[in-house]
Amino acid sequence: MNERENFVELGAITIPASVLAAVEVEIGESMRVKQAFLRQCSSSVAKIAVAIVERLQKGGKLLLFGNGGSAADAQHIAAEFVGRYQLDRQAFPAIALTTDTSTLTAVANDYGYEEVFARQVTALGSEDDVTIGLSTSGTSRNVLRGLVAARARGILTVGFTGLSGKEVMSLSDLCLCVPSEVTARIQECHILAGHIISGYCERVLGTSAMHTSMEG
Repeated sequence: MNERENFVELGAITIPASVLAAVEVEIGESMRVKQAFLRQCSSSVAKIAVAIVERLQKGGKLLLFGNGGSAADAQHIAAEFVGRYQLDRQAFPAIALTTDTSTLTAVANDYGYEEVFARQVTALGSEDDVTIGLSTSGTSRNVLRGLVAARARGILTVGFTGLSGKEVMSLSDLCLCVPSEVTARIQECHILAGHIISGYCERVLGTSAMHTSMEG
Protein backbone atom coordinates (compact mmCIF):
# COMPACT_ATOMS: atom_id res chain seq x y z
CA MET A 1 0.00 0.00 0.00
CA ASN A 2 1.27 3.49 -0.86
CA GLU A 3 2.17 5.29 2.42
CA ARG A 4 1.16 8.62 0.86
CA GLU A 5 -2.28 7.41 -0.08
CA ASN A 6 -5.25 9.34 1.26
CA PHE A 7 -7.73 7.65 3.56
CA VAL A 8 -11.43 8.17 4.12
CA GLU A 9 -13.26 7.63 7.39
CA LEU A 10 -16.56 5.80 6.91
CA GLY A 11 -18.09 5.59 10.36
CA ALA A 12 -15.84 3.40 12.48
CA ILE A 13 -13.92 2.15 9.44
CA THR A 14 -11.04 3.88 7.64
CA ILE A 15 -10.37 2.84 4.05
CA PRO A 16 -8.03 3.97 1.27
CA ALA A 17 -9.63 6.70 -0.85
CA SER A 18 -8.58 4.74 -3.95
CA VAL A 19 -10.85 1.85 -2.92
CA LEU A 20 -13.87 4.13 -2.62
CA ALA A 21 -12.99 5.73 -5.96
CA ALA A 22 -12.74 2.33 -7.64
CA VAL A 23 -16.15 1.33 -6.28
CA GLU A 24 -17.68 4.56 -7.54
CA VAL A 25 -16.15 4.05 -10.99
CA GLU A 26 -17.60 0.53 -11.17
CA ILE A 27 -21.07 1.67 -10.12
CA GLY A 28 -20.92 4.59 -12.53
CA GLU A 29 -19.99 2.28 -15.41
CA SER A 30 -22.87 -0.03 -14.52
CA MET A 31 -25.25 2.94 -14.55
CA ARG A 32 -23.90 4.13 -17.90
CA VAL A 33 -24.50 0.72 -19.49
CA LYS A 34 -27.99 0.53 -17.98
CA GLN A 35 -28.83 3.93 -19.44
CA ALA A 36 -27.78 2.65 -22.86
CA PHE A 37 -29.73 -0.55 -22.16
CA LEU A 38 -32.82 1.57 -21.41
CA ARG A 39 -32.50 3.46 -24.68
CA GLN A 40 -31.56 0.58 -26.95
CA CYS A 41 -33.08 -2.59 -25.50
CA SER A 42 -36.46 -1.72 -23.98
CA SER A 43 -38.34 -2.80 -27.10
CA SER A 44 -36.45 -6.12 -27.25
CA VAL A 45 -37.30 -6.91 -23.63
CA ALA A 46 -40.96 -6.06 -24.27
CA LYS A 47 -41.13 -8.29 -27.37
CA ILE A 48 -39.56 -11.20 -25.51
CA ALA A 49 -41.94 -10.80 -22.57
CA VAL A 50 -45.01 -10.81 -24.80
CA ALA A 51 -43.75 -13.81 -26.80
CA ILE A 52 -43.12 -15.85 -23.65
CA VAL A 53 -46.62 -15.10 -22.34
CA GLU A 54 -48.12 -16.23 -25.66
CA ARG A 55 -46.24 -19.55 -25.52
CA LEU A 56 -47.09 -20.20 -21.88
CA GLN A 57 -50.75 -19.49 -22.61
CA LYS A 58 -50.59 -22.27 -25.22
CA GLY A 59 -49.25 -24.72 -22.67
CA GLY A 60 -45.60 -24.28 -23.53
CA LYS A 61 -42.65 -23.98 -21.17
CA LEU A 62 -39.43 -22.05 -20.85
CA LEU A 63 -36.05 -23.77 -21.33
CA LEU A 64 -32.98 -21.78 -20.30
CA PHE A 65 -29.25 -22.48 -20.58
CA GLY A 66 -25.84 -20.85 -20.35
CA ASN A 67 -22.38 -21.29 -18.84
CA GLY A 68 -20.85 -19.96 -15.63
CA GLY A 69 -22.56 -16.75 -14.57
CA SER A 70 -25.06 -17.24 -17.37
CA ALA A 71 -25.87 -20.70 -15.97
CA ALA A 72 -26.61 -18.99 -12.65
CA ASP A 73 -28.81 -16.46 -14.47
CA ALA A 74 -30.68 -19.26 -16.24
CA GLN A 75 -31.38 -20.91 -12.89
CA HIS A 76 -32.31 -17.59 -11.30
CA ILE A 77 -34.87 -16.78 -13.99
CA ALA A 78 -36.32 -20.31 -13.94
CA ALA A 79 -36.76 -20.00 -10.18
CA GLU A 80 -38.70 -16.75 -10.61
CA PHE A 81 -41.14 -18.57 -12.92
CA VAL A 82 -41.54 -21.79 -10.92
CA GLY A 83 -41.60 -20.04 -7.55
CA ARG A 84 -42.66 -16.45 -7.72
CA TYR A 85 -41.24 -13.04 -8.56
CA GLN A 86 -43.50 -10.63 -6.65
CA LEU A 87 -47.02 -12.07 -6.69
CA ASP A 88 -48.52 -15.21 -5.19
CA ARG A 89 -49.85 -17.16 -8.18
CA GLN A 90 -49.66 -20.57 -9.83
CA ALA A 91 -46.29 -21.96 -10.85
CA PHE A 92 -45.15 -21.35 -14.44
CA PRO A 93 -43.19 -24.11 -16.23
CA ALA A 94 -39.52 -23.23 -16.62
CA ILE A 95 -36.47 -25.50 -16.63
CA ALA A 96 -32.82 -24.49 -16.39
CA LEU A 97 -30.87 -27.06 -18.42
CA THR A 98 -27.79 -26.45 -16.28
CA THR A 99 -28.80 -28.33 -13.14
CA ASP A 100 -28.98 -32.06 -13.99
CA THR A 101 -25.39 -33.10 -13.37
CA SER A 102 -25.94 -36.71 -14.42
CA THR A 103 -27.29 -35.66 -17.81
CA LEU A 104 -24.69 -32.92 -18.25
CA THR A 105 -21.76 -35.21 -17.51
CA ALA A 106 -23.15 -38.16 -19.46
CA VAL A 107 -23.76 -36.10 -22.58
CA ALA A 108 -20.42 -34.31 -22.23
CA ASN A 109 -18.66 -37.67 -21.85
CA ASP A 110 -20.48 -39.45 -24.69
CA TYR A 111 -21.07 -36.65 -27.21
CA GLY A 112 -18.92 -33.69 -26.16
CA TYR A 113 -19.59 -30.65 -24.00
CA GLU A 114 -20.97 -28.64 -26.88
CA GLU A 115 -23.97 -31.01 -27.01
CA VAL A 116 -25.05 -30.75 -23.35
CA PHE A 117 -27.89 -28.31 -24.03
CA ALA A 118 -28.83 -29.44 -27.55
CA ARG A 119 -29.46 -32.98 -26.32
CA GLN A 120 -31.75 -31.76 -23.55
CA VAL A 121 -33.64 -29.40 -25.87
CA THR A 122 -34.22 -32.29 -28.26
CA ALA A 123 -35.44 -34.53 -25.43
CA LEU A 124 -37.62 -32.00 -23.58
CA GLY A 125 -38.63 -29.33 -26.08
CA SER A 126 -41.85 -28.99 -28.07
CA GLU A 127 -43.25 -26.46 -30.55
CA ASP A 128 -45.01 -24.20 -28.05
CA ASP A 129 -41.91 -23.81 -25.90
CA VAL A 130 -39.40 -20.98 -25.68
CA THR A 131 -35.66 -21.44 -25.32
CA ILE A 132 -33.47 -18.71 -23.86
CA GLY A 133 -29.79 -19.19 -24.62
CA LEU A 134 -27.52 -16.92 -22.55
CA SER A 135 -23.99 -16.16 -23.73
CA THR A 136 -22.24 -12.92 -22.89
CA SER A 137 -19.63 -13.51 -25.59
CA GLY A 138 -22.12 -14.87 -28.09
CA THR A 139 -19.67 -17.61 -29.05
CA SER A 140 -20.40 -20.39 -26.53
CA ARG A 141 -20.60 -23.49 -28.70
CA ASN A 142 -22.98 -25.41 -26.45
CA VAL A 143 -25.38 -22.45 -26.30
CA LEU A 144 -25.27 -22.07 -30.08
CA ARG A 145 -25.90 -25.81 -30.50
CA GLY A 146 -28.83 -25.56 -28.09
CA LEU A 147 -30.39 -22.81 -30.19
CA VAL A 148 -29.82 -24.84 -33.37
CA ALA A 149 -31.58 -27.83 -31.80
CA ALA A 150 -34.47 -25.61 -30.74
CA ARG A 151 -34.91 -24.25 -34.25
CA ALA A 152 -34.89 -27.78 -35.65
CA ARG A 153 -37.90 -28.57 -33.43
CA GLY A 154 -39.77 -25.38 -34.31
CA ILE A 155 -39.23 -23.85 -30.86
CA LEU A 156 -39.07 -20.08 -30.46
CA THR A 157 -35.44 -19.12 -29.85
CA VAL A 158 -34.45 -16.17 -27.67
CA GLY A 159 -30.85 -15.03 -27.25
CA PHE A 160 -29.40 -13.05 -24.36
CA THR A 161 -25.97 -11.73 -25.35
CA GLY A 162 -23.73 -8.67 -25.65
CA LEU A 163 -22.27 -6.52 -28.43
CA SER A 164 -20.11 -9.33 -29.83
CA GLY A 165 -22.98 -11.84 -29.95
CA LYS A 166 -23.54 -11.98 -33.70
CA GLU A 167 -23.71 -15.79 -33.75
CA VAL A 168 -26.36 -15.88 -31.03
CA MET A 169 -28.29 -13.15 -32.85
CA SER A 170 -28.24 -15.16 -36.09
CA LEU A 171 -29.84 -18.16 -34.36
CA SER A 172 -32.42 -16.22 -32.34
CA ASP A 173 -35.95 -15.30 -33.37
CA LEU A 174 -35.74 -12.59 -30.72
CA CYS A 175 -32.49 -11.31 -29.25
CA LEU A 176 -31.51 -9.14 -26.32
CA CYS A 177 -28.13 -7.64 -27.16
CA VAL A 178 -26.75 -5.61 -24.27
CA PRO A 179 -24.70 -2.61 -25.51
CA SER A 180 -21.48 -3.64 -23.79
CA GLU A 181 -18.57 -6.04 -24.22
CA VAL A 182 -17.86 -6.31 -20.49
CA THR A 183 -19.11 -9.62 -19.08
CA ALA A 184 -20.16 -8.21 -15.71
CA ARG A 185 -22.15 -5.36 -17.24
CA ILE A 186 -23.86 -7.72 -19.70
CA GLN A 187 -24.85 -10.14 -16.94
CA GLU A 188 -26.24 -7.30 -14.83
CA CYS A 189 -28.54 -6.32 -17.69
CA HIS A 190 -29.48 -9.94 -18.42
CA ILE A 191 -30.79 -10.47 -14.90
CA LEU A 192 -32.55 -7.09 -15.00
CA ALA A 193 -34.31 -8.23 -18.18
CA GLY A 194 -35.13 -11.56 -16.51
CA HIS A 195 -36.78 -9.75 -13.63
CA ILE A 196 -38.78 -7.49 -15.93
CA ILE A 197 -39.97 -10.46 -18.00
CA SER A 198 -40.82 -12.48 -14.88
CA GLY A 199 -42.87 -9.58 -13.53
CA TYR A 200 -44.77 -9.11 -16.78
CA CYS A 201 -45.54 -12.81 -17.12
CA GLU A 202 -46.88 -13.17 -13.61
CA ARG A 203 -49.01 -10.02 -13.89
CA VAL A 204 -50.61 -11.23 -17.13
CA LEU A 205 -50.78 -14.97 -16.49
CA GLY A 206 -51.51 -14.67 -12.78
CA THR A 207 -54.49 -12.42 -13.51
CA SER A 208 -55.71 -14.78 -16.23
CA ALA A 209 -55.52 -17.73 -13.85
CA MET A 210 -57.47 -15.84 -11.19
CA HIS A 211 -60.22 -15.01 -13.66
CA THR A 212 -60.39 -18.63 -14.83
CA SER A 213 -60.60 -19.84 -11.24
CA MET A 214 -63.44 -17.42 -10.40
CA GLU A 215 -65.36 -18.34 -13.56
CA GLY A 216 -65.04 -22.04 -12.71
